[in-house]
Amino acid sequence: MTRKQPTKPKRKKTKSSDEAFSDLGFAKVDLEREQRCGLPEVIFSEGKTPKQVVDIAKTLHRNGQPILATRVDKKTGKAFIKAFPRATFHEHARLAIHGTLPKGRGTISICCAGTSDLPVAEEAALCAEYFGNTVHRCYDIGVAGLHRLLSHLSEIKKSHVIITVAGMEGALPSVVGGLVDKPMIAVPTSIGYGANMQGLTTLCGMLTSCSSGVTVVNIDNGFGAAYAATQITRLL
Repeated sequence: MTRKQPTKPKRKKTKSSDEAFSDLGFAKVDLEREQRCGLPEVIFSEGKTPKQVVDIAKTLHRNGQPILATRVDKKTGKAFIKAFPRATFHEHARLAIHGTLPKGRGTISICCAGTSDLPVAEEAALCAEYFGNTVHRCYDIGVAGLHRLLSHLSEIKKSHVIITVAGMEGALPSVVGGLVDKPMIAVPTSIGYGANMQGLTTLCGMLTSCSSGVTVVNIDNGFGAAYAATQITRLL
């Protein structure tokens, strides 16, 4: 009499890591972010080596995804361009981009207080364009010269969402917020003298804005503002 061999218990079928995410050892690259959240995985490059950033980017590219890397330094930017010759590296905004998402229906105005705030403003503008939005740039229109802001007001009012970028005391969102009827996202920057406390004063000023409906993201977070604005424009 032969003995029946015990059968192995059936394992519950789950998605393989190659389908849901790709495990590179140092990073688990999310391949389903777009299906869950509407926008694909983005690489935050600060603290990563150039090779790590490029390896993550190559994984996304192999899976048919466009690539956006934020906080990219010069060394990583050069490595990125070497790996993706058709990509663009924006040193001022610290972004590396390969491909874009389909064109959307939204227009976003980026209102920047001063030239010193441009790196953060351009991060917001380029990310918003990458996400498929039409972007209208209104730069160097801080409250120290209100006539500069007013010269752009008609175009700003045509936008679906407004992003205001400012340092110092962070007054620009309060002024713009009192002139428009559109959703507004404020970005405090770390630009300012000592009492600015590397953007903390600006952040507190924007959080206590007297204009209603001002949404505030973290200090220097142009990417976060562009992401939030895109979520709004996708509702149109």
